[in-house]
Amino acid sequence: MPPGPVSGPSAWTGPDFAKHEAAWLYRLGERELADIDAAVRAFKSSGRPLAEISTGTFPLGSFGDTLRGLLQELLEGRGFFMLRGLPVDRYSREEQAIAYMGIGAHLGRPRSQNAKGHLLGHVKDLGLDIQDPKVRYYQTNRRLEYHTDSVDIVGLLCLKTAKSGGESFLASSMTVYKEVLARRPDLVPALFLPFPTDRRGEVPEGMKPWFDMPVYHWHEGRLTCIYVRQYIESAQQLFPEAARLTAAQVAAMDLMDELVNDPSIHLSMAFLPGDMQFLHNHQILHSRNDFENWPEPARHRHLLRLWLAPPGGRPLPEPFAARYGGVTPGDRGGIVVKETRFTVPLEAV
Repeated sequence: MPPGPVSGPSAWTGPDFAKHEAAWLYRLGERELADIDAAVRAFKSSGRPLAEISTGTFPLGSFGDTLRGLLQELLEGRGFFMLRGLPVDRYSREEQAIAYMGIGAHLGRPRSQNAKGHLLGHVKDLGLDIQDPKVRYYQTNRRLEYHTDSVDIVGLLCLKTAKSGGESFLASSMTVYKEVLARRPDLVPALFLPFPTDRRGEVPEGMKPWFDMPVYHWHEGRLTCIYVRQYIESAQQLFPEAARLTAAQVAAMDLMDELVNDPSIHLSMAFLPGDMQFLHNHQILHSRNDFENWPEPARHRHLLRLWLAPPGGRPLPEPFAARYGGVTPGDRGGIVVKETRFTVPLEAV
């Protein structure tokens, strides 16, 4: 456990940024768009598979330097930023994927987002039933509770917006910890106990269908959060042999959820087509509102997702290996099972 409250730029509140979007919103200029466009054309004409995209095969000139600076803000600062203005309507789906994965390559290495080995994810309502233990919430139109993804950095590129809803919410897990410590210090130790968490049927060879993970870890002078309450609760329902949560653990999650849903804690933002949001899972909890789609399938809400592992990522304690497949920076995170083969699907499957 940390010796006291967490401070610094990672411990922010929503009102800090709600009226100052220039602090976290970076608008792409003509020169940057020209560099991206040239890199897209060059990569496409090379015939290389998308899985091989890298800083070397997708050079961005001075914009690459800008991205390296923004990466430091992710890892050492507030933990999130948004790029605005990618002309997605001008690009084919392949070109959208090239542009997005090329930009992402300057932040980290892509990691598999599911057992199928998808290096490019599609956040889209597929009409699936969340009661199916193999369905994940991003495949539905259901509200996502605040959570972290199983990788260092997650990125979202908006292609199409919903008819209504679907707003993105971010909260600093460092601020949440500070508030729990201030309001209910008796609950803090419970957050450092293991919480069984459902793998949703994506089970690495030799592993249990759940993993045991504390919500917070204090390691090498850094506080790190990993939290998916919906899957913690499904593990309690599906696996009687998993450890039962204590009353203190449940109360601690209740307080965390109360805090992140407080407008004085979280930041709300609406996506526009061409927006790219990147966040650092170890210090940011994120959520999404319910949404209603347009009647026409071609207009349905659709985001592309990247999971990225930066070579300069923070040290993680050994328990993360149960979920991240290892703790080596740049080579950790994602979901890999025995049958996984890495692919880059251009449509939601």
